[in-house]
Formats: sequence, structure tokens, C-alpha cells
Amino acid sequence: SKLTNLGHLEMTWRSRVHFHPLLVRILHKSRLRYYGKPEKKMDMPYQAYFEVADGSGMMSMVLWNSLCPEWYHSMKVGTVLLLAKYTIKTSYPFKTHPTPGDSQMKRFATIEINLNVRDPPTEISIIPEEMVKPEWGLPEVKYRFITRSELDDLPHNHSCDVIGLVTFVGRAERARKREHSEDFWLYRWAHAIDGTSDQPFILELFATSQPEVFERIHPMTYLVCTQMRVMQGLTENPSRTVYLTTSNESQIFITGWHKGQPYTKDAKVKNFIQWMKSQSEADQIKKTIIGGYYPFPRPPDSFLKY
Repeated sequence: SKLTNLGHLEMTWRSRVHFHPLLVRILHKSRLRYYGKPEKKMDMPYQAYFEVADGSGMMSMVLWNSLCPEWYHSMKVGTVLLLAKYTIKTSYPFKTHPTPGDSQMKRFATIEINLNVRDPPTEISIIPEEMVKPEWGLPEVKYRFITRSELDDLPHNHSCDVIGLVTFVGRAERARKREHSEDFWLYRWAHAIDGTSDQPFILELFATSQPEVFERIHPMTYLVCTQMRVMQGLTENPSRTVYLTTSNESQIFITGWHKGQPYTKDAKVKNFIQWMKSQSEADQIKKTIIGGYYPFPRPPDSFLKY
């Protein structure tokens, strides 16, 4: 059928009601958001953001309500979608934005694609990767992997992706979203090493919309975390306090979930795998720890410094 592209949509959306189908690749995926309130009677108050792209650039796409339980897990980073009967709205101004792996890519930030169960009912098709043709001009998923040796020089709030061997994972802890709030964030601390430094990555991993992965992070698993944010210099001694925390668009993968993921082609991921092949598993297991309370940033050694 006749297709349109994101660049054309941005130029013509005000003058149209019906839009031609779109062919796009998912580059980023947010966590699932529940926005239900006791006084509002909605069956499925869910929402999820995606960043999708074609040859003309990148745009946000919003999956609404009952389409979320039906489609959210099928829509992975790298998935190619054919969309028809979608609607276009002006962008929500307060949403978070992931940092694109390709800094040259044009971003259409004024509008977003909305996928709804009715008015009109959106038609979604997933195109298998082996059927995707090069002439469609869809961009590849690109990453911003860093090594542990590069981390200390990165600025606060810098966005990056990491891969490492888990040497420590703490118990799940809870923090209130707001003071006196009944809602909690669930998170756990982990350490991962990649052979480029004596120091591990210190990772603050909030529960994303991947409970099956979050609950199974164990020592000796290969851990990939995408769209992490650098947290720098929380105390006078910044070298001891740099850590990484998840963002709204972070994805977490462990051994068993890596097959077929776009990052397996990345050079730094391949370097890490080569380094792991040179390591003795028995030696690494001796250094691993699981569970326990992990205070971070660490308090000073003495009360005088405190």
C-alpha cells in the first residue's frame, strides 16, 4: 500500500484526518506507566512511550490502555512495525527523552503517534526481521556502550550503555516515590566488571517493566543495561561515588535474554565477550557476593570526617 514517512507527517498532519500507513523501527522503549486513579473508572489505565524511526528521522509513539497488555512485550527495541489507522497529536511537553545512539538523527519533537484501541482502532503488524528489506531505509539500532575505564571521565547525567559480569547483587529495596506517599520505587544495587579497570560499575537498578529479568540478576551473569545515567561526585571524593542509575527508557538483559538483541553486534560487547573467554570462572566465583544491605554512597571512615 502507499506509505508515508515521519518527515512528511510532521509537515502535513494539520491538514489531514486520515494518514497513510507507516513503516518504522523501534529504537527506544519506556517502562510501562500505570495512571489509574480510584475516582476514575478505566479498565486498563496503562501507557507506554516508544521512540520509532524511519529514513527521515525519529518520533515518539504512544501505546494506550488495553493495547499495552496486548502489545507491550512484543514491541522490543529493534522491532519493525507497520502501523495503520493511528492518530497524530501534539507532543506531551513533560515526557522524558532518551539519548539517541545516532546523534545525527533528526528528531521530530512537536508531534507524536498515538495507538488506540478505538476511535479509530489502530492496526499494528510486526514485520519479522528476515522480511525487512534494505531498500526500506530503516535505521539500525545504535548504542553508546562505555567501558569502566572511561566512566570516571564522563559528566554527570551523561547517558550510556554498559555490559559487565555481575560480581555482587543486593537485595531488593524500596524507596518512597514522594514523602508520605503510598507508592514505592523498587530497586537493587549491583556491581559488574568488564576487565578494563580494578573498579566495578556500581549500578542502581530500578525495577523496569521486566520483572522476569529484575528478579533473576545473579552473580556470574552477563548483564547489559541500556540508557543508564551517570551520577557523579555526590561527596568530596568523587572517584568513590560515581555510579550509574536507570532512566525511564532503560532496558536490562541477563544471560538467557541476549540472543537476537541488536547490541550483540556492538564492538565493545564483542570485546567484553573475548575478555570473558580468557577468565577462569572458578576464580571469578570466589569474588562474588549476593544479598545484604548496601549503603551507598559509603559513609566516611570516622566520625570526625562525618
